[in-house]
Amino acid sequence: MSPDEPFDDGVAARAVIAADGTLTEWSEGAHRLLGHTAAEVLGRPAAELLADGAAPPPVPADARWNGELTLRHRDGHTVSAWVLAHRRPPDGPEAAEWLAVSPPEAPGPELPDDPLVRAALTQSPCATMIFDERLRLRGVNDAMADLLGLPADRLRGLRPTDIGSRPQNTELEEHLRGVLSTGRRQDMQTYMKASGESRGAHAWLARLAPLTDDSGRVRGVCVTAHDFSDQYRSRERLQLVNEASVRIGTTLDVTRTAQELADVCVPALADFVSVDLLDVQEHGGESAGPPAAPVSLRRAAHQSVNSGSPEAVAKPGQVDVYPESSPQAASLIAGRAVVASGADNGDLETWLAWDPVRFRRIREYGIHSTMSVPLQARGSTLGVAVFTRFRRPEPFTDDDVLLAEEVTARAAVCIDNARRYSRERETTLTLQRSLLPRTLPRTAAVEAASRYLPATRSGVGGDWFDVIPLSGMRIAMVVGDVVGHGIQASATMGRLRTAVRTLADIDLAPDELLTHLDDLVVRLSQESGVDAGTGEVGATCLYAVYDPVSRRCTLARAGHPQPLLVPPDGPARQLDLPSGPPLGVGGLPFESAEVELREGSVLAFHTDGLVASLERDVDTSHRMLREALSAPSDSLDEICDRVLQALLPPSGSADDVALLLARTRGLPSSQVATWDIPADPALVAPIRKQVVDQLDRWQLTEATFTAELVVSELVTNAIRYGAQPIRLRLIHDASTLICEVSDTSHTAPHLRRAKTWDEGGRGLLLVAQLTERWGSRHTTEGKTIWAELALLDEL
Repeated sequence: MSPDEPFDDGVAARAVIAADGTLTEWSEGAHRLLGHTAAEVLGRPAAELLADGAAPPPVPADARWNGELTLRHRDGHTVSAWVLAHRRPPDGPEAAEWLAVSPPEAPGPELPDDPLVRAALTQSPCATMIFDERLRLRGVNDAMADLLGLPADRLRGLRPTDIGSRPQNTELEEHLRGVLSTGRRQDMQTYMKASGESRGAHAWLARLAPLTDDSGRVRGVCVTAHDFSDQYRSRERLQLVNEASVRIGTTLDVTRTAQELADVCVPALADFVSVDLLDVQEHGGESAGPPAAPVSLRRAAHQSVNSGSPEAVAKPGQVDVYPESSPQAASLIAGRAVVASGADNGDLETWLAWDPVRFRRIREYGIHSTMSVPLQARGSTLGVAVFTRFRRPEPFTDDDVLLAEEVTARAAVCIDNARRYSRERETTLTLQRSLLPRTLPRTAAVEAASRYLPATRSGVGGDWFDVIPLSGMRIAMVVGDVVGHGIQASATMGRLRTAVRTLADIDLAPDELLTHLDDLVVRLSQESGVDAGTGEVGATCLYAVYDPVSRRCTLARAGHPQPLLVPPDGPARQLDLPSGPPLGVGGLPFESAEVELREGSVLAFHTDGLVASLERDVDTSHRMLREALSAPSDSLDEICDRVLQALLPPSGSADDVALLLARTRGLPSSQVATWDIPADPALVAPIRKQVVDQLDRWQLTEATFTAELVVSELVTNAIRYGAQPIRLRLIHDASTLICEVSDTSHTAPHLRRAKTWDEGGRGLLLVAQLTERWGSRHTTEGKTIWAELALLDEL
């Protein structure tokens, strides 16, 4: 017989009994023992082999039974045999079957000069068994017999798979064949409970060594079993610590990090793990010392060996209050791990008596041991991790406490990092949003909508946008992007946005405004101690001014992406603007471009975060952007949402994104009136009369008195101090009336307080008091003095 065909070796008697009690296999050894051939017994009940009047074996309480049976030989006489029976796991859907084995009769007592026995006695230091070349057991010592739970004198002639049906028995046979074929030692590691042991499963190391004769031929194998539970547990702990360092802290998300801690420790250390965190205190502080009882904790994460974590009392996000007697509060106040075990005078039940729901869960799931470990990092107490066992029978040991403290210490640092990042991100985002316009102004020039999205990973950046009302019902639109992320980028963005508003208020042309802004960025670089030439503090910007009266838009850009134009009846297209250098380079000029826009055209300004993607090239992103903008819609907010949905992944953008859309409006000529005024003070009165008449035609008679005074003062000043030609223009919409007086002089008036005996100097003060605001702007031809009156207040 080949060792690969172990069932019928003609030595040990073997039979397989199906679940219904019939014989399905019959070995040659069984034929020799009872005289029956396989053809005579297969398919028949195994009970028929019992001798008349013999008591049948009892139903086994576990998967193995052994004892003496009185069997009936084929010729009628009885045979007394020691039988070992064990249940074999089924290969498929069939029910489990039993393998019954009776070892052959020993020829006589073992001789002390048997070479195999002598080799075993001299070479085996511990629980030992000896197998011959045919994988038959030749002998075991008392220590091995105790582990097997079987009498030593009954095991001779059996193979490992005869002794038991566990996977380890089959694995042992494979290792035996390997030693016999190669003549080399082999080791086999397993985790199991030996049949003769009363304690639970633990780690075993089986060492297999070849036994040779004087000629060097392998005649058998010596197997020694060693309990290496301590080494196994140490290796497991080291592996858990290593796995924790890899798996915990993969993100800067507090909840995700807490869940990673629970996932790593189940089932390696506990059957159920919960992570509860102290809520971040007001004003963003952390608890420097132990909290005072009772303690409020928020469930951040939990994990269980059971699907759905049915043992959990609190749901993620739920806040529970724990009294001083609870394990959670006790460990937080003490600042160290606290272990409670039901086996130690019932202290677990005593500790949890404060919560009837948890007490019922202990009873329901058989929880016998818990370990509460505080989460501490950088001198702050963050929360507590609770480890629970109910499936594993052994309670937590001192080594388990050290392991849990090591893992939770690593996790606490990661949670603290995540909290610090979240707090800094929230602070930066709050700063960013406070520096961005909360709402866009409603103007007669454009209808505007905007979106800002911070980066999901790299943090808040320096993207910004703004819509700035200018004089003459014009509107300025700006989009910019500061290099970098974080608070520094947001602060720089705030300074640039304020500078743009200040420069826009004095009505600088777009190219001139960018020149002044470039000088500011250069100075910021110098202030930060960085050479301005490196562009360390840098930004891009696009600035546009739209006039609803002329319906023309002037634009200039500093290294910023091109804007897009969506005509009322056509697809979106990119505006071709001169490419200026980014802000902070210094010394290079900027150029403006002017385009005429039909009423209802949509201008789209954006930062590079909208079109930058690792999944596609920039040209594809621009095409997708044009397609999203070209889809007709009356709502700019709907267009913004459609653009973001089309270009950004669901997980968010890698860079922050700013998007500004503006739909242009035009003022009809009926809302604008213009007069050319000769330089004659005597004509001021007729001009006032014409203004009154025009206001009557516009049905704005309530504003006549104020407008007449303002026009009289501005026209008189232009005639007295300005230069020809002089022009008066009135513009109005539903809420504002604007008076503008233009001349070719570049000298701007200044508001001053007149002294008691001064004959002049009170005109502009009067204008400032009667109007909402007033000012001057320089043009290529000269200057324009303007004043705005609020019509709603007049009405």
